[in-house]
Amino acid sequence: MPPKEMLMPELEQVLYSGMVAEGEYVYRFEREFAAKFDLPQALAMSSGTAALHAALSLAGVGAGDEVISTPMTAEPTNVVILQLGATPVFADVDPASGNIDPASVAALITPKTKAILVVHYAGFPVRLAEIQAIARRHQLPVIEDCAHALGARYAGHGIGRTSEFSLFSFQAIKHMTTVDGGALHLADAERVPEAKRFRWFGMDKGVPRTEVDIKTVGYKYNMHNVAGVIGLAQLKVIDALIAKHVANGRFFDDALSAIPGLSVTRFDAAADPSYWLYSVLSEDSADIEKRMASIGVAASKLHRPNHYHSIFEPMRRPLPGLDSYYRRLTHIPCGWWVDAETRERIVDALRKG
Repeated sequence: MPPKEMLMPELEQVLYSGMVAEGEYVYRFEREFAAKFDLPQALAMSSGTAALHAALSLAGVGAGDEVISTPMTAEPTNVVILQLGATPVFADVDPASGNIDPASVAALITPKTKAILVVHYAGFPVRLAEIQAIARRHQLPVIEDCAHALGARYAGHGIGRTSEFSLFSFQAIKHMTTVDGGALHLADAERVPEAKRFRWFGMDKGVPRTEVDIKTVGYKYNMHNVAGVIGLAQLKVIDALIAKHVANGRFFDDALSAIPGLSVTRFDAAADPSYWLYSVLSEDSADIEKRMASIGVAASKLHRPNHYHSIFEPMRRPLPGLDSYYRRLTHIPCGWWVDAETRERIVDALRKG
């Protein structure tokens, strides 16, 4: 959280203002968030998952459709596809990054494909130019799940800016939190009113309730003023926090790539990662976890590939790139709380073999 002296007066003002639901603090947060992260517009949502649901729905995904996605992600990415009655089609991943493999995406497109959903895993942008070229050839929208990648950039632009839809998460453990919350970016400004109706029961806000006419299904996916004011305070300090993630990530890039037996994430030359997590690849990931535990540092594989879950069993297919990546993967922390002494201890422990 931001310093108390910055946050608490604003928070108290909201709590006792008589307007704790969606209001001006949310709308200010939307404007300032979009400006901060180089987005034409952003809509604040109750969660990143709500923003994903909105993106998929606005992309026209429905019952019987297919969405090409990655299994190397948090489970909500693909559960939401099922909620719409559609089927996630799991593309393989690049074993050097854990990100979706464009060649696999291209091979899986069928007449049922409605969208391509990519996740910038651990804060490393996908090979976005290749993905978007494939999407253009087949006239498909790209949805970017940027939950791990706040502050990352691609080809000089803020992450998420160059696709039809993108979403961000402000859940508790992300780069920035509003306790919970999310944001949706739409490239087409003309669709913003439609998205606003989607997040509020299909209704237009500002129209008297006795006069409003609901024409499509909507949900209660709006952000409230309490989260909005926390978000506004976070925006004042987020640059420094993301900079610490990036500094630690670059330190590990240099230090760990020089250690025999270890590999680090390889990423697109056009990408500037924001290093939500740091991914170390080795032939003995269990040993890395033990070595980190011995110095009091948490390390793990974090996510279970989604196709391992019973609910996705019908969608299972051979994914050799993912198998290689997941077998070799260990995540170590690189967040703002990792100080210079801690990162040196991590490298020293790994240098010992």
